[in-house]
Amino acid sequence: MNPTPVIAIQNLTYSFGKGVLQKTVLADINLEVNRGEIVILMGPSGSGKTTLLTLIGALRSVQTGSLKVLDHELQGASKLKRIQVRSQIGFIFQTHNLLRCLTAWENVGMSLKLHQQIPPSERRERAITMLQAVGLGSQATDYPDHLSGGQKQRVAIARALVNHPPLILADEPTAALDRKTGRDVVDILQRLAKEQHCAILLVTHDNRILDIADRIVQMEDGHL
Repeated sequence: MNPTPVIAIQNLTYSFGKGVLQKTVLADINLEVNRGEIVILMGPSGSGKTTLLTLIGALRSVQTGSLKVLDHELQGASKLKRIQVRSQIGFIFQTHNLLRCLTAWENVGMSLKLHQQIPPSERRERAITMLQAVGLGSQATDYPDHLSGGQKQRVAIARALVNHPPLILADEPTAALDRKTGRDVVDILQRLAKEQHCAILLVTHDNRILDIADRIVQMEDGHL
């Protein structure tokens, strides 16, 4: 018996606008991603990659077709259900989105606040352990303004992984980084994902990191 896919998409279509202004962004998408698998999504700008990622991340409502994430159907899902699904996903964006007024460990610990069963003292401990895993243990009390671009992106990875989520969604995580720093960041992501046995769906234009993928999926004009 095969395990349930982390992402299961059937006949997913999504459009912006209405009437004569309606533009189809995603057309009849079918995709499965399994636990422990790293899937890279590639394609030209405007092909629908980020729209697909935001639908999978329960950041937008599904219009037509079936989209199951962690065995939850998002087609017709309530706002509360989408929030519950989002809390089980780790997000990494092109911009690290760190809060400048919080230290590195406090930024990582923000993810744990969604899980009220974890006491504050344990949040700090878990956050610092995760920063050590990405090689930033000694920067735990530094503020983002004192960190390099690569270090900020590592904090963002630690924040995404600290809950041990079964799914990571990453949108151009190396776009703002130089070659070596970008490589370091995806190597850390690959290692920690394999250790935690989570699935990763990663959108990128960066040909230098394709070797981390178990599978590469191409998208063009809203089609996979």
